[in-house]
Amino acid sequence: MPKPRTLHDEYFKRAKAEGYVARSVYKLEEIQEKRRLLRATDRVVDLGCAPGSWLQLLGKNLDPRRGGAAVGIDLTPITTPLPEHVTALVGDIYKTDAAVLLKAAGFTDPEIARGARFDVVLSDMAPSTSGHGDDFLSARLCDRILDLCPTLLRPGGNLIMKILEGEPTPDVIRRAKGMFAEAGTTKPKASRDISKEMFIWGRGYGVTPARPRA
Repeated sequence: MPKPRTLHDEYFKRAKAEGYVARSVYKLEEIQEKRRLLRATDRVVDLGCAPGSWLQLLGKNLDPRRGGAAVGIDLTPITTPLPEHVTALVGDIYKTDAAVLLKAAGFTDPEIARGARFDVVLSDMAPSTSGHGDDFLSARLCDRILDLCPTLLRPGGNLIMKILEGEPTPDVIRRAKGMFAEAGTTKPKASRDISKEMFIWGRGYGVTPARPRA
């Protein structure tokens, strides 16, 4: 008999106590502790940022005095208060121009023209699940994120994105590994046991992986 789903688990209660709008904040926190893909000086874009817990964490960890800033975008407006160096936009990742996101993070037109890009691309997006073909819809979102990397992510930059495990997942992982010097997958403890979600991470965008010595 399957275990009953626990809605108000320890992460839900912890998020509420610590002022975060969602338990998903602890997924990013754990990935960061393990992989160190974010620095205080980074400029970061969060694709599919609602309800905003990742932006809240970025607001605490990025240092605006040293250039740290973040911008998020989602079809759903973010209502939670955010610090000045964190911006939330309403928009569609299939339609919004990359320059809009870059400018929202503080890049100037001349900098963008010279190739300035984000240091890190994040995404906790998931499709509206129906139980049928969710893995393919999730893979499509991840492919869109990888498609955006040339216009959003600087060479050497890093990536964290959610995917729902299924038939197309290995293809997306292979694609990510071909685009980053180092890439892999992880499932944080804050992910529910019954969830099919996992996270693909990449380090060193556009850098050729080092070949093992003979």
